[in-house]
Amino acid sequence: MASKLISTAIRRNFLKPSTVPFLLRPYSTAAAAVEPLEEESSGITMKGVKISGRPLYLDMQATSPVDPRVLDAMLPFYLSRYGNPHSRTHLYGWESENAVEAARTQISTLINASPKEIIFTSGATESNNISIKGVMHFYKDKKRHVITTQTEHKCVLDSCRHLQQEGFEITYLPVKPDGLVDLEKLRESIRPDTGLVSVMMVNNEIGVIQPMEEIGRICKEFNVPFHTDAAQALGKVPIDVDKMNISLMSLSGHKIYGPKGVGALYMRRRPRIRVEPQMNGGGQERGIRSGTVPTPLVVGFGAACELAMKEMEYDGERINALKDRLLNGIRGKIDGVVVNGSEESRYAGNLNLSFAFVEGESLLMGLKEVAVSSGSACTSASLEPSYVLRALGVDEDMAHTSIRYGIGRFTTEEEIDKAVELTVNQVVKLREMSPLYEMYKDGIDIKSIQWSQH
Repeated sequence: MASKLISTAIRRNFLKPSTVPFLLRPYSTAAAAVEPLEEESSGITMKGVKISGRPLYLDMQATSPVDPRVLDAMLPFYLSRYGNPHSRTHLYGWESENAVEAARTQISTLINASPKEIIFTSGATESNNISIKGVMHFYKDKKRHVITTQTEHKCVLDSCRHLQQEGFEITYLPVKPDGLVDLEKLRESIRPDTGLVSVMMVNNEIGVIQPMEEIGRICKEFNVPFHTDAAQALGKVPIDVDKMNISLMSLSGHKIYGPKGVGALYMRRRPRIRVEPQMNGGGQERGIRSGTVPTPLVVGFGAACELAMKEMEYDGERINALKDRLLNGIRGKIDGVVVNGSEESRYAGNLNLSFAFVEGESLLMGLKEVAVSSGSACTSASLEPSYVLRALGVDEDMAHTSIRYGIGRFTTEEEIDKAVELTVNQVVKLREMSPLYEMYKDGIDIKSIQWSQH
């Protein structure tokens, strides 16, 4: 379907007989699309880095490729059914509106919610902002306290800091060494003026899955709204908003093989949760998120959720087997490999490893042929060790050596085997240059050494 529509559009627009030769304008989008990569017979050069070919993609927590079946669902709404879903006077608007409502149903089915509880947004970051700021601003006369964890996504932590500047109080709960919340500390932190508890379902850096049902029960016991950032959980682990007693939930399209630029906010209707809108405009999405709903993106998000519903179990088993292949492959060849976060309560597609006696940035630079990251894509520009790993109590030197491998629906066994080979080779190479590793092999306890300054 996708290929037919694309070829039809090309024939219609570019293959008309013409005496004027077709030229790329220097600033056209087509020219821009091919400019960044310098293709050479010996490889690819970009941003001063030269590699033999396109790297293996193992960074699924940053983003995922669009599933071709999702693209098939989206294309008609770019090429022929391009109406504004809020236009009520003609067929173009009606068919777009029907498509948006169908997508709303597809998303709500995946989380066991009502379609009326789904609000479309630009992504999980916007949904988090609406949830945290919106709830506290709406109930500000009675509720002045928020509870979250130290390992949340940056947009949750920054939204909480924003509230602090407005005079609200925030409790940042520490986590246990395995990355999980201490439920007793959560219970002790709840106050009469607590207006929201926000805990991420699956952590974006270390992949641990929080005990959602237990947290939901505590929140229900104290009648406190419960918000969760489920961007990394949707379509990967089962979600039931009723069993988990979730009041608000942030969702993202591009983490589940859907398009970038679209997300959703689940808002419970019974008991009803209210928020103050963070954007003013035409009153779309029940006035909570004004702005024209992007039909193609929403349709893609809905299609991705429907596919996830059908394939979650199969994908989960396959990804778990690939994770074991990667971890056992690396551990079978080198020592000093530590898994960050709980090995029992975690999503298999996120494997965060630390390599002792190796400098993280050097390891990343040596792994140019594998697209991996040293933490969240939102904070990886910083050379500081991951705040998530520091919250787990990981030593600074080990926090600096962490690499996050993201495995997904389209990852192959051959890619995993190649990633194992490249990682092992690079770690061995860097350790050969490390005097600390030599001392460790000689049986010297590195931590007991008293280093003198000169």
